[in-house]
Amino acid sequence: MIDTYTLSNGLRLIMERMPHLRSTSIGVWVKAGSMLERKTENGISHLMEHMAFKGTQRRSARELAEEMDAIGGHMNAATSKLYTAYYAKVCDSDLEKAADILADIVCHPLITQEDLEKEKSVITEEIAMVDDYPEENVFDLLHEALYHGQALAMPIIGTREGVLGYTRQQVVDYRKAHYNADNTVISVAGSFKREELIAILEEKFSGWERGEAAEYPLTLANASPSRLYKDKKSEQTHICLGYAGLPQGDKRRYTMMVFNTIFGGGVSSRLFQKVREELALVYSIYSSPSAYPGCGDFTVYSAATPKNSPRVISQIREEADKLIQKGVSEKELAQAKAQLRTSFVLSQESAYARMSYLGTQHLLDAPMQSPAQTLRGIERVTEKMVIGLAREIFSQSPSMAVVGKGSAKLLK
Repeated sequence: MIDTYTLSNGLRLIMERMPHLRSTSIGVWVKAGSMLERKTENGISHLMEHMAFKGTQRRSARELAEEMDAIGGHMNAATSKLYTAYYAKVCDSDLEKAADILADIVCHPLITQEDLEKEKSVITEEIAMVDDYPEENVFDLLHEALYHGQALAMPIIGTREGVLGYTRQQVVDYRKAHYNADNTVISVAGSFKREELIAILEEKFSGWERGEAAEYPLTLANASPSRLYKDKKSEQTHICLGYAGLPQGDKRRYTMMVFNTIFGGGVSSRLFQKVREELALVYSIYSSPSAYPGCGDFTVYSAATPKNSPRVISQIREEADKLIQKGVSEKELAQAKAQLRTSFVLSQESAYARMSYLGTQHLLDAPMQSPAQTLRGIERVTEKMVIGLAREIFSQSPSMAVVGKGSAKLLK
């Protein structure tokens, strides 16, 4: 059962007991991601995540790692376009220790000049590494095309020039603006006792000051379709077509799940079976939806030789037209629902998966669905609903991003 509670300093807690487990996952979700950055701040959320592990007022970086290792737990963090999350997975008997370490990292980081310079160097190497992967390049480029001039167009990791230019004071100021009790959610799933958990979190986080909750900016997807390319020496051409999709919390989100599964969401999808298996035009092809507050997108990705790439683009459009004009068979619809049911059920059986779901949904004030409600939502999707959404998406002129040798030719 999902339960919520607000700590004395306004920090929101969401929790779900899974008494059959002996483990517990705990996460601290801060509304600090690239969608909330100004152009002059791009990459600073990710930089702050790095700095949190470099030591606190009570522990050195080595002590943080050693204390978590001593209990056999796992601790990590991640920055997205919407948030920064710090989390730990431990045995239920070690929950208090995990909460203490996470509170120390999030509430009391040192942020020394020496460590800042080291992490700036580490991140520039990370940026260079990402640049070596065309698939990651093309998705960043597509976001630039879909959301140009808006925060969602910016890469999470930032740019080399931007990261190297940040001062310690900028990082401290950014942290002060975003790392506060009113802009944060704690999520816990697994084995725990409710009252004991609340007492632990009150003790560990009670000193954290209040502040303002950040608001995501109004964002439009594919408002003015554009095409971008990056010439890169590679054996394959990486292509992304992008359309405006559904925003977070949209009532048609289950329809989007079924539609994506049928069209390009797996190895049994139409795109994979036609373009990869039957025509052998690509090594990789798939579609995927992304949802953000107020906006969303639907993306089709493929990797093919430069010779095959024009035909791949034509085939994607042909499959889209075929879906709209000829519809979906009962068997295809039932199979897509069965795939979604199974993958969803399997994904929700771990404490970490439930903790992540609860944390993101609560932080974003998104509709909270029980597993049973999600399964019912999937089951209610009809062919008419799938075709209607497909028509809405594919009636748009897509934005396009291409990375590879001679990529400019594809955009002519």
